[in-house]
Parts: sequence; C-alpha cells; structure tokens
Amino acid sequence: MKWSWKIGQISGIDLRIHATFLLLLGWVGASYWMAGKAADMLAGIILILALFACVVFHEMGHALAARKFGIATRDITLLPIGGLARLERMPEEPKQELWIALAGPAVNAAISVLLFVWLILEHHWEPLGRLRVATGPFVERLFVANVLLVLFNLIPAFPMDGGRVLRALLASRMTYAKATRIAAWVGQGIAFLFAIVGLFNNPVLLLIGVFVWIAARQEARAVQMKSALSGAPVGAAMLTDFDTLQSGDTLTHAVHLTLKGSQHDFPVTEQGKPIGILTRTDLLAALADHGPDHLVSFVMRREFPMAESDEKLEIALRRLQEGDWETMLIVHQGRLIGLATMDNVEEHILIDSILRSTREAA
Repeated sequence: MKWSWKIGQISGIDLRIHATFLLLLGWVGASYWMAGKAADMLAGIILILALFACVVFHEMGHALAARKFGIATRDITLLPIGGLARLERMPEEPKQELWIALAGPAVNAAISVLLFVWLILEHHWEPLGRLRVATGPFVERLFVANVLLVLFNLIPAFPMDGGRVLRALLASRMTYAKATRIAAWVGQGIAFLFAIVGLFNNPVLLLIGVFVWIAARQEARAVQMKSALSGAPVGAAMLTDFDTLQSGDTLTHAVHLTLKGSQHDFPVTEQGKPIGILTRTDLLAALADHGPDHLVSFVMRREFPMAESDEKLEIALRRLQEGDWETMLIVHQGRLIGLATMDNVEEHILIDSILRSTREAA
C-alpha cells in the first residue's frame, strides 16, 4: 500500500504503518495540547497505541486462521480506522471465510475476557460514564475499547468482519458472486447510515462510512472480476486486430501506427514471432532523445510479458499486473496471435457479468 512503511515483522508477516495513522496520533496530541492538558495528551496517545496493539493481534488472528487453510498473508497495515491484513487470495469455501472472519473478533473477545478478570481481581472499576479517552483506569479503558472492537467489527457492513460472515453464510446457499453483491449492498447501506450520523454528530463515523462504501464497492468488483476470469483462457479476452513493427522500422512508422488508432504498445516481430515490444512511454522518450529516424530495434524492450493462448486468463492477468505492464503478447506455438490489455479484460468482465446476470434472472 502506498504511503506506508514497514516497522517490523510478526510470524513472517510484514507489519506496516500508514502515514495517515501518524496523522491520527498528531491530531489526538494536538487536541489535548491546545486544550492545555499535556498529561491527558500522553495518556490519550498511550491508549491509542495500546488499542492498535490489540488491532495487530486482531489482524494476526485473521492471518493465522488463513494460514491454517493454506492462505498466506502479504502484510498487515495500520490505518486510522483499524488494521488491514492483505491475504494472498480469498478463501474458496464459505466455511473457510467464516472461520477467518471470526478469528479477528475472537482475539479481541479473548483480550476482553483477560482484562475483565484483571479488573475483577483488582477491584478497580469506574462508572462507564466517567471514562474518557485519556481519563479513568487504563485497564478498564482498554477493556471497553476491546469490547467495542468486537461489537463494531461484527456489524454486517461488508467488507468488515461482520460483512464477511454475512457473505460466508449467504455463499452457502447461493453463488459466491451473488452473495458478494448482496453483502456489498448491505454494507453500502450501513455505510450510508454511518455517513449520515457522522455528518451531524461524529466526523470519525463519516470517515468510516466513506471507507466502508468504497471498500465494499471495490471488493464486489474484485469478486466479479475473479468470477469472470475463472476458468477462461487468455485467448478468450485477447485483441486480435492489432499492428506490429519490424526491428528495421523507424520511430516514424511507429508514430504513424500510434496516430491512426488507439493501440499504445506495439509488438516487434520477425517472421511472425515476437522479439520485443515498443511501449508508448519508450516511444515518446526515444523521439525526444533521438528523433524520428531512430530504429525501433534500439528502443524496443527485449523482455516482455507473454502467455500461451490456452493459459488461464486469471493467472496471465496476475502476471501482467505484478509486472506493471499494460500489454501482454499472446502466442500459439511460438507465433504471435493476439494482445491482452487491461481494457480488453475489463470489457470481457463487463460482458460476462451482464450475461451471468441475465442467466440468473432467467
């Protein structure tokens, strides 16, 4: 995730902190400092740090549960509204997602029980109405915060934990894609309520509402993409009407091909076999540095993404995204037969989604 930095590693999983989390600490500190409460400022920051330590344990609960099902976790990032554990892939069975989703709140529930026992043994309770972020017994404040974490995370606002539990339960009775759409609609409805309440009462709720709305939409789109790509060969979404270059062509010819159509990247071939690719970025840079008479062979990239036409589209797309390329060359028995671009794949997903919705409605 951009604007985040690695601060450690737990059980082989990178722990990262987002820049906006530092803004949260700064905002809390500045609020108490401007009010002339330096002691409360320190107490408030300490509580937030302790609470986010509990958030890390929460996310580790998800990560370790996922590991039990053979799913690795890329990293855990601390954000102002909580933590984010990025799994390598989503669970394929509803029961797996159910256990992974419940594992996080279960950790906070366990922490709450331990803190509750501590408070009983110490006989050190304050009425809840007297507790504030920076005032009141520290252990009791942390106990209340963990209880609230459990309750908040179990709200069925997808993609929060409660929303994932809802999707897992729905997916046991219908397709995964349809369950995701319903869970996303419920999540966006709750996010809208958060935003309305937050607009008039609590800016934090407004921020959470916006985040949940956007995240639910992105998650639904990701599942829609996975559903459309599942099992399809890359040849099903490739572009077959495209232009190519020869190594002896000049950049002038490449400019001509660029201006006559919408193609950005051009394969360079010899006897129908790809030997390189000229990207739009490299073309513009070469024109500025060397002029239009420069040969394509001196500019083209000799390492480029390539896939066989029968390779799974989902796997090919992942390689395309990880390499930060816009175009993949599709070959059959060594000969170039098509191009796969993100635009083509998105069109394939859109058409597939419409056809699936039509079949479901029928």
